[in-house]
Amino acid sequence: MGKHIETALIHGAIREGYADKKGAVNPPIYLSSTFHQESIDDFGEYDYARSGNPTRAALEKCIAELEGAQFGYAFASGIAAVTAPLMTLSQGDHIVITEDVYGGTYRLVTKLLPRYGITHTFVDCSDLAAVEAAIQPNTKVLFIETPSNPTLKITDIRGIVAIAKKHNLKTFLDNTFMTPLHQRTIEMGVDVVIHSATKFLSGHSDIIAGVIATNDPQLAEDIYFIQNSCGTALGVQDCYTLIQNIKTMGVRFEAETKSAQILAEFLHNHPKVEHVYYPGLPTHEGYDIHHSQSTSAGAVLSFRLKDYAAAKAFAEATEIPVFAVSLGGVESILSYPPKMSHAAMEPEARAQRGITDGLLRMSVGLENIDDLVADFAQALEKVDA
Repeated sequence: MGKHIETALIHGAIREGYADKKGAVNPPIYLSSTFHQESIDDFGEYDYARSGNPTRAALEKCIAELEGAQFGYAFASGIAAVTAPLMTLSQGDHIVITEDVYGGTYRLVTKLLPRYGITHTFVDCSDLAAVEAAIQPNTKVLFIETPSNPTLKITDIRGIVAIAKKHNLKTFLDNTFMTPLHQRTIEMGVDVVIHSATKFLSGHSDIIAGVIATNDPQLAEDIYFIQNSCGTALGVQDCYTLIQNIKTMGVRFEAETKSAQILAEFLHNHPKVEHVYYPGLPTHEGYDIHHSQSTSAGAVLSFRLKDYAAAKAFAEATEIPVFAVSLGGVESILSYPPKMSHAAMEPEARAQRGITDGLLRMSVGLENIDDLVADFAQALEKVDA
């Protein structure tokens, strides 16, 4: 469109609505499992909805545009979107992956991929020398997540891309926390960008969805083959909901990130909080790198209390946040990673990654920030010193 991304958020899928000259501002929902063909010799653009649907096509074109990519794909969940590019690998292939990755990705990589002969090495991706040292002759992919979940560790995206190009590898990046609004990963040379669209892209805790964007024609073909073969495409009604929700992501996410900064500073200065993980704080490891590749610190932060009892007391004393799995909603969501997002990790693996028994993760929503700070202040009073 030649315009800013905030404009593309609104109009990226709308154009598909009036492409048929009927002028619909919203893309129609095509509730059809199959499509009539005019000729036995000449099939139309769509034949069976698993393989393609006009509403899904509108969403996928929007996703590609938002990421500055040629190809976009919508999946039934975030983990389905993570799985698809990894399933383009073959028996005997190896991946290097950030050690503090989302728990569902950890489970996929450690429990499922080894059944198909795909091996992995976890590494601290903030250490580029360690990443390069982990590369093996059969390595095919560098998989990164930045900021990482849940300790928001920062990886130098351009540095990873340079290593990948040097060794003829592909780069896959989970951009869920930052969104294309604030982290332009395709423009930095990443081959495949992945989102759990359940989170900030949708932002209303109403659907489960995942999306992928890429500029690589071969990877695009392979990812579509996986999507079609495994039947993991996003359903048409959820596609429509995601299209609608994306339109407000710009104003939602901007407001949420401003509130997250204020809440992070409050927690950072509170004597009962041992540590705050948030790239908007100058004390955060990787602060300078993050701000060289992102235009915001995001709306997710984590903070460490002294132990499980403290975390339990705090979580049960809060009144405003939803205490739940997930993040990115208009409502603030407080989570306990050891039993939620990272329950799939063994206790030893969690401890190695700094996911302590006192760690809590907060996704800041659209509530008044003064109310959130006051709620956290009274909840911290319930925590024993």
